Amino acid sequence: MIHVAIPHTSRFTIVGNHLAQHAELSLVAIGIGVHIQSLPAGSKVGIKALAARFAEGETRIATALRELEAHGYLHRRHVRLANGRMVTRTVFCNHPGAVLRAGAVVAPQEAPVPEESHPPVRVPPRTAPEPPRRPLPQPRELTPELRRTASAILADLRSHAKELVLSEDDIEELIPGVAAWLEREVRPDAIRHALTTQLPQPPKYPAKIVKHRLTALLPPPLPGAEELAPAARRTLVIPLQSCDRCDRAFRSREPGHCRGCRSELTAAAA
Repeated sequence: MIHVAIPHTSRFTIVGNHLAQHAELSLVAIGIGVHIQSLPAGSKVGIKALAARFAEGETRIATALRELEAHGYLHRRHVRLANGRMVTRTVFCNHPGAVLRAGAVVAPQEAPVPEESHPPVRVPPRTAPEPPRRPLPQPRELTPELRRTASAILADLRSHAKELVLSEDDIEELIPGVAAWLEREVRPDAIRHALTTQLPQPPKYPAKIVKHRLTALLPPPLPGAEELAPAARRTLVIPLQSCDRCDRAFRSREPGHCRGCRSELTAAAA
């Protein structure tokens, strides 16, 4: 590839490579993230507004927005207006890592504002220090059995993803991370799936990718019998979701459609 680089003098947006070359985001999420970053404050960036602009459709756009939200680029909060209507307030951060390094947070606002309103954000200085890297997970006890199993899983990764060829030194360094997963009763096939699916292309540093996923995707320990027992005295709070079709707020345990959209879709299917 050869770049033809002509400097822009107007109508341009600075986009960090942390977004444009993100190893975990889908191409749709990266594209929508760049598009949102290029818009002026006050623009509508709900699912319906984006679906009217792009051909990907509401479902793919809703999935991409959730990806951006999971990685800290997008923040959405449901607020109630004075007339009682629930709306979504959206904030886009062009550099989540820098915000975390500087300890910056979105300034709180008690008064409800509509979706297109953006609360102020304290921008960190350019000299903000790099955040400390999260350490590789460690098991409570690295037994010989855990070591053997972890080593076998790592050595066998290249059988399932040819890009993940690890050296002996890489495997030795990563063994505690896999052992921590095994200690939490994660099956070897589940570990293999987490480490080999949807790899960035081309993966320049296989060992770094494996280390990142072992660290970032570490599941919690399985709950005990006490946590799983029926909690008759506990109050069940169902979270608010954004409708994948109309972006309206509704209560549900899982993302999806609000009652009105479900009725319309059922009527259309009939």
